Amino acid sequence: MHISSSTNGDNDFLVTGVFRPINKPSHVDGRFFMSMMGGDMEQMIKRAGSNLATNNMYYTYLQLKPGANYKNLQARFPAFLDKYAGKELKAMGFSKQEFLVPLIDIHLHAGITQNDISPPGSVTYLYILGSIALFTLLIACINFMNLSTARSSKRSAEVGIRKVLGAEKGSLIRQFLGESVVLSVAAFIFAFTITELLLSAFNEVSGKQLTLTFADNFLTIIAFFGLSLFAGLLAGSYPAFYLSSFKPIKVLKGKFSNSLAAASLRRGLVVFQFFISVVLIVASVVIANQMHFLRSADLGFEKDNQIIVPLQSQPAKAAFTALKSELQKQSPIIAIGGSAFYPGIMNLYDNSFYKQGETMNDAKHTRMNYVDYDYLKTLNIQPVAGRLFSNQFPGDTANRLILNESAVQAIGFKSSADAIGKYVFNDFNSSSNRYEIVGVVKDFHFEDLHLPITPYGFVLNNNNNSYNYMVVHAKQGDANQALAALQTAWRKVDPSEPIEYSFLDSEFQKNYDAENRLASIVGYFTAIAILISCLGLFGLATFSAEQRIKEIGVRKVLGASTVSIITLLSKDFLKLVAISIIIASPVAWWAMHQWLENFTYHVSITWVVFAITTVAALFIALTTISVQAIRAALANPVKNLRTE
Repeated sequence: MHISSSTNGDNDFLVTGVFRPINKPSHVDGRFFMSMMGGDMEQMIKRAGSNLATNNMYYTYLQLKPGANYKNLQARFPAFLDKYAGKELKAMGFSKQEFLVPLIDIHLHAGITQNDISPPGSVTYLYILGSIALFTLLIACINFMNLSTARSSKRSAEVGIRKVLGAEKGSLIRQFLGESVVLSVAAFIFAFTITELLLSAFNEVSGKQLTLTFADNFLTIIAFFGLSLFAGLLAGSYPAFYLSSFKPIKVLKGKFSNSLAAASLRRGLVVFQFFISVVLIVASVVIANQMHFLRSADLGFEKDNQIIVPLQSQPAKAAFTALKSELQKQSPIIAIGGSAFYPGIMNLYDNSFYKQGETMNDAKHTRMNYVDYDYLKTLNIQPVAGRLFSNQFPGDTANRLILNESAVQAIGFKSSADAIGKYVFNDFNSSSNRYEIVGVVKDFHFEDLHLPITPYGFVLNNNNNSYNYMVVHAKQGDANQALAALQTAWRKVDPSEPIEYSFLDSEFQKNYDAENRLASIVGYFTAIAILISCLGLFGLATFSAEQRIKEIGVRKVLGASTVSIITLLSKDFLKLVAISIIIASPVAWWAMHQWLENFTYHVSITWVVFAITTVAALFIALTTISVQAIRAALANPVKNLRTE
């Protein structure tokens, strides 16, 4: 089998085995595996030899003996590293730390390793989404409690008669709990069916490929069934004990009335419901603002209409010069550049530079990119001092260097202008390399906005056949014509393999896939939580209107207006919603402030967010309540009072 690779070159490999793919997530999600021997990687390993100081590319997987403690092995690493790499590391002016990570911890502990094989997950986001799901379930349980206790008068006579006939309190509690559990189990069956129907849509939103079958998810399904039983018992607990505590003599004489404690509990539960809803509304607004900021932030380079073409094989790399020459003739294309990396992706190359008169102990770590003359112009990365690379200066190929502002500041120059024409040095493998700074560019985001801008540098790539990517800047509105020209030129210079391409703005936004998914899921959860809260509020408003129907009739006969009656029925509930907003706002601010701390660059949480949330929550509550309030206010008072 012939395999073309940007890191391993073009080589033929013998297929020695075929593995059956498994439909489960994997840390190493490979479609094929090849030996490190037999390609460019083998040559790199041979050149490095036993030098551990400069070897930063490889991950080593160890299978320990049963019962072995990996921490005991890890404790021996410092001595090992000092023995085999300490001298070289000291000469190079930096240190390294080797450590072990249990395989099962890699995926969910984002940041535990840098530049991992596959994008890690986030245990924090799982906790956030799991908490939201549990709070949403809790809102539903609260609704059941509220409506059960509010409508307790409807079942008071039943309780009284059954107690007179000899029913014990325990049997009544079991009955009411049983009713609640039956409803919860029925809801579980309904939810399971809906989940099966909507699973593909959820997979699309979450970016995962989840399945739900009895064979593969038996324990999970049993756990959710147990959760439904628990929810039924929780939701039915207070109503069961409350209803079973009625005195039969009082309820049979018609002297039943809702207790102050029950009414107070209902108000408290309404506040708690809308507390959760308000927190979710604030979260949705803040996340939406941050995602808009990430899409529209000035990155310090031109990201729109930039087409990225990976040069993955040796023939594709060798065709770069001819391809660029062909494309420069096309009118829809502004500029073309070649590079080892482009903004937003992993940058493997680095260096450490120090000023004249210093040593490697003073060197500052700097990310590096190897580019052609036109790369910086193609991305419209602007110089703040000196100049960009130019083929009018043939000497640019001889260790000429362009740094960003952060690198100039870190290395210790007084200003960007002061750095021009100065030399920086790097020691590697017992030799010192000197670089002349010919330009300083404005700081730009070569990584996503989770991370701060750090020192970065550019040098010219002397080999036109070794670029990993070609960047094509198309004219505004001419992207389709540019793509057509690109495909035509590619078929002409490299007909042996298909072309691949993507757009730089889309590629950069992939760094925020997790946040985009979080925004979508939180938005759906917010809508569900608000809907459930409104259903509970609607039920309580209906019951309140029924309880006060004769009071409303008397008020209307005495001349009360429709507006005053609507206000009468609505104000108590709106007060509860207002209290929930006051309590939820600082909690929501703290939670979202913590989330924004994951980004080095983020929006501020201003008063506008809470103004929007307040208006939205009050509007939703008022709309829910007013339906019943208006109906009660418009009812004919004669019909409501004729039994008096």
